[in-house]
Amino acid sequence: MSSHSDSFAASGNSPTHSGKIKPDFVVENHGSIFLLRPLTATAKSWVDGHIGENGYQPYYPTVVVEHRYIADIVRGAGADGLVIV
Repeated sequence: MSSHSDSFAASGNSPTHSGKIKPDFVVENHGSIFLLRPLTATAKSWVDGHIGENGYQPYYPTVVVEHRYIADIVRGAGADGLVIV
């Protein structure tokens, strides 16, 4: 292993951090559906602006998402600077 400061290479996993980054969303895998659960006001605002009341959302502001759409939604939220776990 090289001695450079690449955190991915150093940890063997994703880059490590101090744990002080508060996630905006939690994604829960329930097989054929995923739940996108906003944890911050910023995340709820993102849901309102990007997903809204698109279809029946019985757990709003938690969003029920079909498995085929979750990757694009997570990618979009991440591109907007939100942290997803």
